[in-house]
Amino acid sequence: MTTTAPYQMPAVREAAPAPEKTVYLIPSGDLRESANVPAWPFQQELERIVGEAAGATGWQVQRGFEPDQELGHGFIRSQRMGMEVFQAIPPEAPLIVATANWQYSHHVLAGLRTHRGPILTVANFAPEWPGLVGLLNLNGGLTKMGREYSTLWTVDGSDDFFREGIATWIETGSITHDDSHVRLLPHLPGTAEVELGRALADQLLADKAIIGIFDEGCMGMYNAIIDDEMLNPLGIYKERLSQSALWAEMQTVTDDEADAIGAWLKDAGMTFRLGTDEATELTESQLRSQYAMYIAALRLSDDFGLDAVGIQYQQGLKDVTAASDLVEGLLNNVQRPPVTSRDGSRVLWEGKALPNFNEVDEGVAVDALVTNRIWTAMGMDPATTLHDVRWGEEFDGQYVWVYEISGSVPPSHFAGGYADAEGWRQGPEFFPAGGSTINGVSKPGEIVWSRVYIEGGGLHVDIGRGSVVELPEEEVARRKQSTNPEWPIANVVLHGVSRDQFMGRHKANHAQLVYADDAGTADRALTAKAALFHRLGMTVHLCGDAVIVED
Repeated sequence: MTTTAPYQMPAVREAAPAPEKTVYLIPSGDLRESANVPAWPFQQELERIVGEAAGATGWQVQRGFEPDQELGHGFIRSQRMGMEVFQAIPPEAPLIVATANWQYSHHVLAGLRTHRGPILTVANFAPEWPGLVGLLNLNGGLTKMGREYSTLWTVDGSDDFFREGIATWIETGSITHDDSHVRLLPHLPGTAEVELGRALADQLLADKAIIGIFDEGCMGMYNAIIDDEMLNPLGIYKERLSQSALWAEMQTVTDDEADAIGAWLKDAGMTFRLGTDEATELTESQLRSQYAMYIAALRLSDDFGLDAVGIQYQQGLKDVTAASDLVEGLLNNVQRPPVTSRDGSRVLWEGKALPNFNEVDEGVAVDALVTNRIWTAMGMDPATTLHDVRWGEEFDGQYVWVYEISGSVPPSHFAGGYADAEGWRQGPEFFPAGGSTINGVSKPGEIVWSRVYIEGGGLHVDIGRGSVVELPEEEVARRKQSTNPEWPIANVVLHGVSRDQFMGRHKANHAQLVYADDAGTADRALTAKAALFHRLGMTVHLCGDAVIVED
């Protein structure tokens, strides 16, 4: 006998069929409305470009939801909203995620994980708003989750690369990019550099290391979280800390201690663009908060015996205290203001950098930790930083990238050190509580760049060589004014990697950068770094003109 259960059963939602010759489009936005609104005109232009290119193939673009006239933009602005938007999108329909802004990938990852139709990520390649930065972050997340996708980018929609790419994707559901610049690590020779890399790896595996994380996950960067099951076999373990603990420790720092940090920086030659309006200008009170955070971060790192530290900041702390960037750049620099233990008996990390991974990007944490150890062992300055792959253009016959990060570059990356470092206020649309950057132009020199990422359930690293080049002052000024003039800039040429090869391959919005003394030493350091990663069990990919030194 069958009876009706006395329960309230959920309604079954019928999936809508995919309309013929229709592509759906969605944009993921920021959590901060102050950033969504100014980015909206750039997003509208990108959507127009995408619609025109799709229309040329006989297809139409259907937006997944209507813009919110009251808010003044049409971005998905939360994970919950993203889930609700996907309920109305036919699961088999071709889907474009169009990005002309910084976006929080977790707003759309839930829907993208279960969407059954082909997915295309598209970005504007423009300097003002970081569409390509958001794109690379989203692509890294999709790669981590194992979701197939295609990707495209364009300056203004007129290039054949973009228009033909849209047509190919609509016809076939996929796009293949040139990755001929990438090759697996070959057999390693028995050189001193290989021996060094392996010995440092063995030491890490045996003795282990701790990375301190002041709140995990930042700005939707799912790709920047490495699970313990992947991290621990490297000998690296997490100390999960709360930003509230950092804030509480900041309150114990005396004004005299904080002021001593500022006095040291000024004596070292750093200058600050100061004003009196807390809402729009850099003030002494903001700087004092940053000095207190610097002291607090070192003391808490000492408490927990950390080998590297990362601060989430962008959510939570951004509403209560000044930016973490000044702190992070100082931590990564060997020469920096001294901080004592609470009892005054010890100088913490005296004469050493404490590797910092900005925005708690754990791929950067692994990279910064091993970079610090290799460069120190080789007698080179270990100051390293992540950069946003922000934008780029050709100059004088070569493609020169604009690498920028929001103010956390170590001063030794500038030709004059602290004398070339100038503190500017962080922009209020992202940093309501303000705070100083470490602004400047990175010196010309030879670099090793890299990225640790997750693919196919395992850890991989792409590693290559490049140069920071010197450009005319007017060109540097143009590039800074086109992006974020308050942020430090590195004008980077990647050796043997074109713009489109890099964009089609890179799995994150961040790239790790570190200087070497000269080209030959950079090749040797890259060899040691590749050997270390390989010894740890990671899959190593050499990119472009990267070479393994044989003697």
